[in-house]
Amino acid sequence: MASSETLTSQEYIQHHLTNLTLGFHPEHGLGFAHSSADAAAMGFWAINVDTLFFSILLGWLFARLFKGVAERVTAGVPGAAQNFVEWIVDFVEENVRGSFSGRNAMVAPLALTIFVWVFLMNFMDLIPVDLIPHLFVQLMAVFGADPHHVYLKVVPTTDPNATFGMALMVFILVLYYSVKMKGVGGFLGELTLQPFGKWGMPANLILEGISLLSKPVSLALRLFGNMYAGEMIFILIALLYGGGILLAGTAGVLQFVWAVFHVLIITLQAFIFMVLTIVYLDMAHQEHH
Repeated sequence: MASSETLTSQEYIQHHLTNLTLGFHPEHGLGFAHSSADAAAMGFWAINVDTLFFSILLGWLFARLFKGVAERVTAGVPGAAQNFVEWIVDFVEENVRGSFSGRNAMVAPLALTIFVWVFLMNFMDLIPVDLIPHLFVQLMAVFGADPHHVYLKVVPTTDPNATFGMALMVFILVLYYSVKMKGVGGFLGELTLQPFGKWGMPANLILEGISLLSKPVSLALRLFGNMYAGEMIFILIALLYGGGILLAGTAGVLQFVWAVFHVLIITLQAFIFMVLTIVYLDMAHQEHH
């Protein structure tokens, strides 16, 4: 990605907020988008390659790390890696025991996966905003790509497609266990008979339907909104580096302070996504909520 010295502030921000999108353009055929307008013209089936790449890579790193530690676990004095993994597992199990009253062996592994995976995706926000895009530009230059048309977003959770994808999978699990535990009749009864009984069925359906559908929407938008705002602040701070020594020094201080504060944000957002998933699944396992 081109640096802020060769782009206007607006172009620089736009570069950092545009995904590397692959799709079929109605005029140019299959290829990568050269602008956000190109990406929009590609329609629903366009793929944000950077979101997929980094989310899959981080998921693989999570699985590889935990699998490696599990294979080398010892009953003696544990190493640093085993201590770290055991601490995370204990932390997740404690939250599952406190928030989930049913019996389902899938919930704890799912909660662990969500917490660590979302945290790792959020953690990408702490990498300097120009570092990985700059390396990507150098790589693409080998293939003759125009640096002004090379886009890369390295934080998957700043892409609503990623956050809504995860939220929808949680929503599907909620629907599945609601029907499995209560039956179709019981699930439909909760939607139509509560809280006003059979005479308030239309109002019940509206209220319960909105409550049900709001779960994936709030889950996705909360994570996306917080991470998008955090990324925007890092981008704005990066712009200060091109404004002279005084502004560059100010930017360095601001970047450090915001990064320290942002560590709390990325951890909290991973924790909230995990806890809400546990709570929603607990509600799906209960007869009444």
